[in-house]
Amino acid sequence: MLVSHLEMGMLSEGLTQVLIPVAALVGIVFALLQWYVVSKVKVSGDSSSGLSDKLIEDEEDGVDNREASIKCAEIQNAISIGATSFLFTQYKYLSVFMCVFAAIIFLFLGSVKGFSTKSEPCTYNKGSLCKPALANAAFSTLAFLLGALTSVLSGFLGMKIATYANARTTLEARKGVGKAFVTAFRSGAVMGFLLAANGLLVLYISILLFKLYYGDDWEGLYESITGYGLGGSSMALFGRVGGGIYTKAADVGADLVGKVELNIPEDDPRNPAVIADNVGDNVGDIAGMGSDLFGSYAESSCAALFVASISSFGISHNYTAMSFPLIISSVGIVVCLITTLFATDLFKIKDVSEIEPSLKRQLIVSTILMTAGIALVSFFALPSEFTIFNFGTEKVVKNWHLFFCVAIGLWAGLVIGYTTEYYTSNAYSPVQDVADSCRTGAATNVIFGLALGYKSVIIPIFSIAIAIFVSFSLAAMYGIAVAALGMLSTIATGLAIDAYGPISDNAGGIAEMAGMSHKIRERTDALDAAGNTTAAIGKGFAIGSAALVSLALFGAFVSRAGINTVDVLTPKVFIGLVVGAMLPYWFSAMTMKSVGSAALKMVEEVRRQFKTIPGLMEGRAKPDYANCVKISTDASLREMIPPGALVMLTPLITGTLFGVETLAGVLAGSLVSGVQVAISASNTGGAWDNAKKYIEAGASEHAKLLGPKGSDAHKAAVIGDTIGDPLKDTSGPSLNILIKLMAVESLVFAPFFAAHGGLLFKYL
Repeated sequence: MLVSHLEMGMLSEGLTQVLIPVAALVGIVFALLQWYVVSKVKVSGDSSSGLSDKLIEDEEDGVDNREASIKCAEIQNAISIGATSFLFTQYKYLSVFMCVFAAIIFLFLGSVKGFSTKSEPCTYNKGSLCKPALANAAFSTLAFLLGALTSVLSGFLGMKIATYANARTTLEARKGVGKAFVTAFRSGAVMGFLLAANGLLVLYISILLFKLYYGDDWEGLYESITGYGLGGSSMALFGRVGGGIYTKAADVGADLVGKVELNIPEDDPRNPAVIADNVGDNVGDIAGMGSDLFGSYAESSCAALFVASISSFGISHNYTAMSFPLIISSVGIVVCLITTLFATDLFKIKDVSEIEPSLKRQLIVSTILMTAGIALVSFFALPSEFTIFNFGTEKVVKNWHLFFCVAIGLWAGLVIGYTTEYYTSNAYSPVQDVADSCRTGAATNVIFGLALGYKSVIIPIFSIAIAIFVSFSLAAMYGIAVAALGMLSTIATGLAIDAYGPISDNAGGIAEMAGMSHKIRERTDALDAAGNTTAAIGKGFAIGSAALVSLALFGAFVSRAGINTVDVLTPKVFIGLVVGAMLPYWFSAMTMKSVGSAALKMVEEVRRQFKTIPGLMEGRAKPDYANCVKISTDASLREMIPPGALVMLTPLITGTLFGVETLAGVLAGSLVSGVQVAISASNTGGAWDNAKKYIEAGASEHAKLLGPKGSDAHKAAVIGDTIGDPLKDTSGPSLNILIKLMAVESLVFAPFFAAHGGLLFKYL
């Protein structure tokens, strides 16, 4: 009687099957609607452009006319062609990797039972028969390919939207800062909603299609679906590293020669590296970040689904409770839709000072609304009491326990976001102190910046630690997986805020290159400065969620590999722990050196052009932009392979040669050290960037004393910024993919490692 009463209060299976795809489709429709609104801003200089003189504010120097509009269209086209060309070339390389790695997955997992086609006894649901290992190999491979393609699509769509919106933001800045802000934010929202909705829809459809074969074997079904997370993250790694090397090689080259040596403005059209720099913003910060956050979303969903499938949800075939992670994501899309309206329709930006508060309001509103959404989902989608698999035992959990798990992940994300903002925004004392240290040169600037980065790790790590302790105490590893999902539940808003930054940055570059007035450039600079901070917040979310996701995947791997306890005192585990802790440093060394080598070539090329092209410095001749684009492209495609190979091969070699216990040590070590290095690198770079912008803007008396552009303090700040560029945009953000990717790869290959791993120890 009690059970039937409880069931009545729950969502029915049919309603769940309707709600999830409907929420995803609502997200896609909303994204297309935002895109349609942005598309009404025309960038051509013809009579249909709708930019009548009445709409445009009078500018002091009369530069802003139809000719500027045509110039904007030309520059936008050059950036779009450069970004598309790079991504297509990168995807050609990645398609070869995808095919090779898909074959490795199939061969390794198929060989677990000697490519047998006979049904096997289930690992967890004792007494039942599960589908053969060969089926797991085939479906894991298919899930890997689906995840990889969705990740690539997420990055590519984001890049296309950003290159479509950058010039439109510049042109809207002629009507005021409010119009420009809304255009940039709407464009970011297109990317955010498309990614969140596509990720959810593809995962939902994959589960439905896989179920046609697996039927009641939910254990096998959700084990094979973990390949989806592996595909998403492996593409994200190459996208992040390749895009990061591309953008920072161009950025460092352009800044060092242009600003420090020749004292010309940022994004000056005379600078040969300026187009490559703007292309890089789109392939690194947009396409890379899109793939990265999609990977986090896919992995946290897969970790939660896998743990649930071997718990009472999966064994009793409770479809609605099993779909709890997908329902959270569905509610997240609806919450983010309402939140977006606060920025685009309910609160209008009238002044530069309102930009950053508006973006921060997005975070707080989405978090408060999502908390209410999680409460509803927890009470309507879950039974009042159930059991969760906990390393060989069953833990009794109540539905309100899971509410707290998801909510603490969500609020920990907000704390990390606000802490990141405090340490990287030039509105607060940490960045102002770094700017002040530029008075005595670049060396003190570097010392202050490094100290700030290390200090900025403290609060995020305590937040992650509290989230882990509470969620694990309440619901074991499933609690940690849904806490990670909680942090990512507002991914559409997070990505909208994040993508807004590079779009605004590009808009400022286009304004400078098109020769628009000083007033326009001031507006785009204000948008860009706020975007810099929000990009740092986005990276904070990505790193925080990566820590929780990899811990959840680690728990799933330990469960699947049949390890009851990971004992640090055993030599097998301890050597793994030490080596794992070293990996983020090895990886960072590779990526930093790659940026340095590419930047070296870029600096030499920019210097060569200024020396050998007559009239370039005077603005009478055009630079050879294509050559700089080629240097960045070649460097990033060549240099992304070694770091990628390090991450992809480490779990395979460790698991095969040393076994699952050593691999567990490697995963734990890389997680613990990787999170710290990633947070400090991202925040140090963000602080140096905004210290430079603080001096350039000269908005306070203190900043005016340090400036203006071209002063010794400003040159010291530019050097700090160029050192920070690869830290905040290449090494830092790529590290969160390293820790997630090694964990999800270990989980996918766990059956093979458990059956055949540890070859060295077997024969020693």
